[in-house]
Amino acid sequence: MIEISVNNLKKSFEIGNNILDGITFQVETGERVGLLGRNGAGKSTLFKILTGELEADEGDVVVAKNSRIGLISQIPVYPEGYTVEDVLHTAFARHRKLGAEMEKLAAAMAAGDSSEQTLRRYGELSAKFEGIGGYDTDTAVGKVANGLSIPPEMRSQLFDSLSGGEKTRVNLGRLILEDTDILLLDEPTNHLDLHAVEWLEDYVRRFKGTVVAISHDRYFLDRTINRVVEVLDGKAEFYPGNYTFYAIEKERRYQEKLKQYEKEQAKIKQLQEAADKLHLWAFMGNDKLHKRAFSMERRIERIRQTEKPTKAKTMTQRFGEREFSGDEVMHIKNLEKSFGGRRLFHDLDLLVEGGERIALIGDNGTGKSTLLKILMGEEQPDNGRVRFGPTVRVAYLPQIIHFDNPHRNLVDTMLYAKHGMTTQTARDRLGAFNFRGEDVFKTVSVLSGGEQSRLRLCMLMDEEINLLVLDEPTNHLDIASREWIEEAVEAYEGALLFVSHDRYFINRFATRIWELENGVITDYPVSFARYKEIKEREKTLSQSQPRQEKKEAKPAPKGNRAQQNARKQLTICERDMEKLEAEIRAAEADMEANACDYEKYSEAYARKEELDARLLELMDRWEKLAEEAES
Repeated sequence: MIEISVNNLKKSFEIGNNILDGITFQVETGERVGLLGRNGAGKSTLFKILTGELEADEGDVVVAKNSRIGLISQIPVYPEGYTVEDVLHTAFARHRKLGAEMEKLAAAMAAGDSSEQTLRRYGELSAKFEGIGGYDTDTAVGKVANGLSIPPEMRSQLFDSLSGGEKTRVNLGRLILEDTDILLLDEPTNHLDLHAVEWLEDYVRRFKGTVVAISHDRYFLDRTINRVVEVLDGKAEFYPGNYTFYAIEKERRYQEKLKQYEKEQAKIKQLQEAADKLHLWAFMGNDKLHKRAFSMERRIERIRQTEKPTKAKTMTQRFGEREFSGDEVMHIKNLEKSFGGRRLFHDLDLLVEGGERIALIGDNGTGKSTLLKILMGEEQPDNGRVRFGPTVRVAYLPQIIHFDNPHRNLVDTMLYAKHGMTTQTARDRLGAFNFRGEDVFKTVSVLSGGEQSRLRLCMLMDEEINLLVLDEPTNHLDIASREWIEEAVEAYEGALLFVSHDRYFINRFATRIWELENGVITDYPVSFARYKEIKEREKTLSQSQPRQEKKEAKPAPKGNRAQQNARKQLTICERDMEKLEAEIRAAEADMEANACDYEKYSEAYARKEELDARLLELMDRWEKLAEEAES
């Protein structure tokens, strides 16, 4: 069944410049579609047309009858005084309507109305109310709030007092609680921490309706979608797979079009040279050859000429690097910081050495950005100190970008920041960061958040540095811009410290993980993939620890033959579990190694899924055998 049908949709905000130029596509019931395209391609505009917030200039949009659409990019205005709890409970408007009618009928029955019609209607409403979870709304709110890291103290706050990111999180929770048929997700992971993103991924995978997601989070797309619709030049291109498949297939199509174009150009060149020779010979006395030359030129015109395929330019700029002397880049000693009586972190004692690439991770609000500000001297610690090596030079990209004079245009901003730079050099540098043509004369104040981050990076690139500090460097950037940053960081050989929730970025660069939790940093001198394995193992051990402690506290007696056999089988089962865990790690390593090869990645992913299922079966068997051995 077709859930969403978009036919020849056109929309423009400037005369003669259609942001959507005849886009056509369909979404089937239950599909998971990723809507991709560069920033400004018209993806959010398309979402607003689907929800009725905007009207199309031409074309049709049809949504299946009785299907309810929920869009998370919108943050509605709620009545003054609404708390977060009130906002979350607005999701239950249907429940309240049914409940109100049930109360009226209950009052009528209490007053003596025992008619068959009243009793039947009350029974129907009661069954429907129970079917939509009307008696479990508080439980549902609790589950969603916990999953999206909305703590009890936030639930009692006024909604208007929240930050933009917190409002987005609450609104996402409200949308999930509404239990819509179609989820439109516009950059849902932008303001979520790792825990909340993983929870959202699990929710989307289990969601029974249709999902259309705009996202630049490549891990999120790989785990949640099964089809890509790319908005390109106002039209749609289709890819039947997840993001990894899309990236490989897009490159294959580009190479195929390029070969076709080059083949046609070679043929045209051959025919044109032959026609030119015939014209020349005709001028030398054989007029009949003109006719053959004209015929050949008409043949050239009839050849189907493939438009030359274009490809986004890669970043050519690189961070300037300063020669580093000594191993110690930075030493954090007994660092402590509190805000409003709440201690963010304490007793931090960490050493950074040359060439290390450290990811600082943790839930929102734990103090990651505050720690970076202390390291950069923008905040003062309550206790402790930070010492840098004598030859260390730092470049810092904050989460919130500020410019000294936002009313200057981009060229002037570059010239004022870099004394001795020429106008042409400034324009060349800006062009390498996709600021081209008239864009360079825009004022900084009109740039989007992502464009401002790109401009600040452009200014940092020329610095001679050996410590690069990044706070959420990929936030608000489209995939192409993220890849530009990754190319620059890949080529940079100095020390790197960054805060990010972009798991693709973390996995690619981190060689060491600092996890900030409960006021302390746990140092994991391993890659992100290995860190995830360690955390998963810790979780498994913590779940099985009570049973193990019980066994150690009271050793099982020798028991009867059945118990002895159970213990033998338990030992065999544990060995099999260890082997499966090793095979799972190998499959994950294959997935990581073949991230750009869709077939090999799919094979490794399927193998891992099979191994995970077998491990779950063994764990169930282990629990049963443990009970038999102890009983």
